[in-house]
Amino acid sequence: MTMIRHELKMNRISFIVWTCSISFLLIICIFLFPEMKGEMDSVSDLFASMGSFTEAFGMDKVNFGTLSGFYAVECGNIMGLGGAFFAAMLAVSALSKEEKEHTAEFLLTHPKSRFSIITEKLIAVMIQILLLNMIAWALGIASIAIIGEEIPMKEITLMHGAYLFLQLELAGICFGLSAFLRKGSIGIGLGVAIILYFCNIIANISDSASFLNKITPFGYADGAQIVSEGSLDILLIALGLIYGVVGIIIGYIKYIKKDIQ
Repeated sequence: MTMIRHELKMNRISFIVWTCSISFLLIICIFLFPEMKGEMDSVSDLFASMGSFTEAFGMDKVNFGTLSGFYAVECGNIMGLGGAFFAAMLAVSALSKEEKEHTAEFLLTHPKSRFSIITEKLIAVMIQILLLNMIAWALGIASIAIIGEEIPMKEITLMHGAYLFLQLELAGICFGLSAFLRKGSIGIGLGVAIILYFCNIIANISDSASFLNKITPFGYADGAQIVSEGSLDILLIALGLIYGVVGIIIGYIKYIKKDIQ
């Protein structure tokens, strides 16, 4: 528990900044909806005529005139990308920072096994991701109530659940990568998130590349798809969680045997 508290304390500024930033943008988008609601029919027609661009972001699957459709596209991009960046940055530096900041020799002299150190660091990462998503979900629901719109509780909860799974998968993959890194690593984490994001865009545009949805977590965290179908793709989520677990297992194996500098 000491390591968990230490990790949470060390990352508190980053956590607060990311949580406040994502939540603020989420709230602003929701507050803009009443002002834009009357113009959404023309906006939907405009997007519907934009061909591949419309398909790339799933805007052909939802009605912008409804809160759930608006939330899926506008707020979904904030939660999807913002949450993915946060999870990737947090996880990819969890193990590598000890060597980068030259604190490994101090940490590893304590009477704790490497297994317990890795486990507590992983738990700290998961706690921060879970807290960010709980706060964003609660503020999103509260903001909808404030503007006086009917809350599409099922759709909102499904979307936020998908974003949570997305972030957990990315965290697992990047946590595994962290065990192989010795110096700067944030750029690698962001790179992984961006590559997977564009894989989803390519899969949406091209039918021949639809297999990419089985690789990228953004495939099952597509807000427009969730709203149009009213459910999550359990198969893709299960695949994603397997990728994350494999990443974590590889991280354990590598770090336990690693020659720490």
